[in-house]
Amino acid sequence: MAGPVERVVGEDVPGAPDEVRAHYVDLNNISEVHPLVVSVETLSRTDTGDGYVQVYRVRDRIPLGPLTLPITYTARLEVPLVGPVLTEARQFPAVRLDSVVSFDPIPSGTRLTERIRFTAPWPLLAVTVRQAVDAHKEMLAGIRRHFEVS
Repeated sequence: MAGPVERVVGEDVPGAPDEVRAHYVDLNNISEVHPLVVSVETLSRTDTGDGYVQVYRVRDRIPLGPLTLPITYTARLEVPLVGPVLTEARQFPAVRLDSVVSFDPIPSGTRLTERIRFTAPWPLLAVTVRQAVDAHKEMLAGIRRHFEVS
């Protein structure tokens, strides 16, 4: 096992923080903006008294040279009533992404920031970090575009 490796990605989104947060935490929106996601299925939702925890099954298509590998993994979001959202993605073989996602008000709307921690078997870590960071940059840009046209 290698890692953890940490990266930060962010985007300024022209929408109110509550609206951007609500859009982000509904993973049913993700397939529209995440370049690797094929589909999302809700597995469970549990109220916590201070928000909720929602678990999803996510299907990705991972480019690997001339091939595209179908991958299915579990994503868990801990969504408190206020404050940062915590996310976990668990993927075979032993690939973990843990994020703290914040939605800070700025004059033009919201600064959406993901602080991602990666852990993976050492042969996969570099490619996992590169592909995930690129995909999350594109996802956040897609969220920005969504709010630009709304």
